[in-house]
Amino acid sequence: MSNKATLKNIAEMLQISISTVSRALKDHPDIAKETKRKVRELAEVMDYEPNAFAVYLRTQQSKVLGLIVPEISNFFYHSFVASIEQEARKRGYTLLILQSGNNPEIEEANLKLCKLNRVAAIFVALTSETNDIAVFKRIMVSGIPIIFFDKVPDDNQCIKVTMADTDIGKLAAKTIHQHKKKNVLALFGNPNMSITRKRKQGFVNELKKLSPLIEIATSTATSTKEAKSLALEALQSPKKIDTIFCMSDEILTGVIMAINQLHLSMPDQIAVLAISNGFIPKLTNPSITYIETSGAMLGEKSMETLFEVLDKGISKKTELITSKLIQGGSI
Repeated sequence: MSNKATLKNIAEMLQISISTVSRALKDHPDIAKETKRKVRELAEVMDYEPNAFAVYLRTQQSKVLGLIVPEISNFFYHSFVASIEQEARKRGYTLLILQSGNNPEIEEANLKLCKLNRVAAIFVALTSETNDIAVFKRIMVSGIPIIFFDKVPDDNQCIKVTMADTDIGKLAAKTIHQHKKKNVLALFGNPNMSITRKRKQGFVNELKKLSPLIEIATSTATSTKEAKSLALEALQSPKKIDTIFCMSDEILTGVIMAINQLHLSMPDQIAVLAISNGFIPKLTNPSITYIETSGAMLGEKSMETLFEVLDKGISKKTELITSKLIQGGSI
């Protein structure tokens, strides 16, 4: 019965009109209290649920939000999704969660799926290979707001919510300078991403300014496996490094694997500093010193920004979230 419950079913059983049932469920003042009571009780017994598509056609207001991430298994995105879901539920929205697998073609297919499902808005963390956001702009022109988060485009004619990545790089540099390190290997992610370029620029420029004589070797690691390989090579090189800086949890994981393989101790034999959501750093002994990038905080700010967009109709804005240093024992 619950699968077939409709306004018509309820109306026939109570011998009233469909419009009366509809208005009773909406608590319309013209409907008698006793009629409202009977309608609600029967609707509950029949497990009646409003047809979301019909509601959308009538009100033009969808209660579904699309969310596209490269991978849900990533700890940062996991906490972001949890935060978004919690905030959405409070406001009566549900989430359509999709993974791009870091593939621009899948990302575009997911965008179309969101449009077909008539979502109220879409949250997107771009793939590392997305260079053209024309398809996103077409979605926005169609009337669906898009909130880019974390991995965002360089284009300022859109809505972006991200960490203050340049400042994060600077904070990492200041931390290394304060510990008087001299020979640093800095591992960054995909150079196509604005998040990588900003963190690298902030880190390298600030460290050179603070310590003009410091030696900085930078390299790119787009996976945990690559990060481990680069760390092993550097740690076994005759030219000893004293610090490894990791731009992300993915890179940090590979570096930790290399350090464990060589049975090195932190911070005596090698110091480590990372940018992290906070889960991986707590798995080592001593714990890793890291600059916190909170997926939960980013989720909360993204939802705040979305409803500002919906309320005020703004089409371009950049929100930056500051970070803080969490002391561990690795540097």
